[in-house]
Amino acid sequence: MNSEQKQYDCIIIGGGLAGLTLAIQLAKNKRSVLLVEKNRYPFHKVCGEYISMESWDFLQSLGANLEELNLPKISQLRVSAHAGFAIESDLEMGGFGIQRYTLDQRLAGLAVENGAQIIENCSALDVQLEDGNYIVKTTKGTFNAKLVCGSYGKIDPSFVKRKGERKGKYIGVKYHIKRSFPDNLIELHNFKNGYCGISKVDDEKYCLCYLTTTKNLNASGNNIKQMEQNILMKNPFLRTYFSESEFMNEKPIAISQIGFRKKTTYQNEVILLGDAAGAIAPLCGNGMSIAMRSSKILATHLEDYFSQRIEKQTLIDRYTKEWNTNFSFRIKTGFYLQKLFGKRLSTLWMLKLLNKTPRLLRKIIRMTHGEKF
Repeated sequence: MNSEQKQYDCIIIGGGLAGLTLAIQLAKNKRSVLLVEKNRYPFHKVCGEYISMESWDFLQSLGANLEELNLPKISQLRVSAHAGFAIESDLEMGGFGIQRYTLDQRLAGLAVENGAQIIENCSALDVQLEDGNYIVKTTKGTFNAKLVCGSYGKIDPSFVKRKGERKGKYIGVKYHIKRSFPDNLIELHNFKNGYCGISKVDDEKYCLCYLTTTKNLNASGNNIKQMEQNILMKNPFLRTYFSESEFMNEKPIAISQIGFRKKTTYQNEVILLGDAAGAIAPLCGNGMSIAMRSSKILATHLEDYFSQRIEKQTLIDRYTKEWNTNFSFRIKTGFYLQKLFGKRLSTLWMLKLLNKTPRLLRKIIRMTHGEKF
């Protein structure tokens, strides 16, 4: 593709939930938007595929028409320790299950329908700010914009330089399976240095997704199947799921070098949202809802900026303040829960305590779910 001289209002790097929902909102406001995505829709990605109901109305307002998919509604939680001790609780708000393959494709279609341009199979190589104009170099040309937003997920692209950058120590693995399992239940099962979730999604499938450390993988000769046999399946729940389920694909989807370090909402002249801004651990309750809510917050401030009601620095300051107000405590809660999960004794003691104090358990669940937006 040849470089375009047109100046977009906004170029969005990364087409996950945060990037796609931001593109839709900006396009609905008649702003010119270019979204750069390194993959081609539809595609699978490592994700727990449980979305809390806080996001339902927002997705509907974008035109997602989720009702027609007959999605499973999830209202029960079960959590187990390494040896199988388990506790259960109602999920007050609850959630729904949907494959990212399904949802991202639907949102990408909505973005295009509303006037956004999407370039797929395209990676951003560099972002420069010259005389108030952003120049974005990609594998498919160079593009200009008034602003650039980054929604490139947990792993930064090569042009991003953060101080003290280190590779993340976690890996994520996801399967789709078929088995007998309650439609309204989500489970989290602990094992050494990790935990695995299972819940129903669309198309009569179940998402089986886990997070663990590279140390676990290295100890199993970098063989995922061997690691599952040696470590995950010591939990009796996981032994049943891995040995008695129909796996839809021979190989899982996997991602490595995941980290949960503290990040910022503005870096390398780029305004960040979703995982790119927040180091959102899975135990925050729902990183997908945080990503989408951050897009709604940012879209409101971007409209003020493009309408010349505020300056760029005011945009950054207001967005950062609102990000911190909405997400800092929630992300911190997930970070501390992450430290407790995957450790044999601390996980067991925590679950036994919560089993005796159900009010505390319900409070923790509320802390990991936001208000409807």
